[in-house]
Amino acid sequence: MRHRIAFVAALTTGLFALTATAATAATTATPAEPRTAASGDARACADVKLSGALPVPPEGMAVRQDVSIGPDCEPVLGPVRLVAKAGPAANAQTARAAARGDRQVRSWSEMYDCCNIRMTGLYTTSDWSSDGTVVTASSTDATQQGNREPWNAGWSLESSGTSADCVANCAVSTNVADASFSYQGIFDPTGNVYANTHRSTVALKADGTASCAFEVDLKNTFIGWNWQRGCE
Repeated sequence: MRHRIAFVAALTTGLFALTATAATAATTATPAEPRTAASGDARACADVKLSGALPVPPEGMAVRQDVSIGPDCEPVLGPVRLVAKAGPAANAQTARAAARGDRQVRSWSEMYDCCNIRMTGLYTTSDWSSDGTVVTASSTDATQQGNREPWNAGWSLESSGTSADCVANCAVSTNVADASFSYQGIFDPTGNVYANTHRSTVALKADGTASCAFEVDLKNTFIGWNWQRGCE
């Protein structure tokens, strides 16, 4: 219980820091005339850059946060939510990791439109072990998903990659995943208006803790689009 209280306190402190960071770093958006606005959208925003970080929760828990594009193209931060991972698969995974003395952390970065349709997403899974002094081994895998439309249209993955500054015998293993998407479809047949780029960074530490950081660059967006990010 003491550890849980300490984590919640740290999470609350992190939320204040995150709010300050995102409110300044994420306001680099320029209002623009909508080109092919979805139904109900009144205006568009160009060159939107959002960023933020979340602490990795204890085993069996997940941390989630939503960020929406609000009036004047300003980001609107939702609360940081600490929830329990559900399902037998999650419980079995936690038990296996505890038995090995290893840790695993998953992160996700997803962009949704105003109709709550997921457009693009980047997902990472990191595994690491440590002896309390150094990270003895680590690895990170990444997957990407883009919403497709009929007739071979929609969001397409243009490029992706992963990198790590250190994978063994280091105090911290910093792992980065990137994914860039383009769009050509019903809302823009030219393919020149929309592009989403995700970057997720996971820092794996020798003491068994970790942190997740996220960035997303949007070439053009609309008020009401929603960025969902989290780690578990």
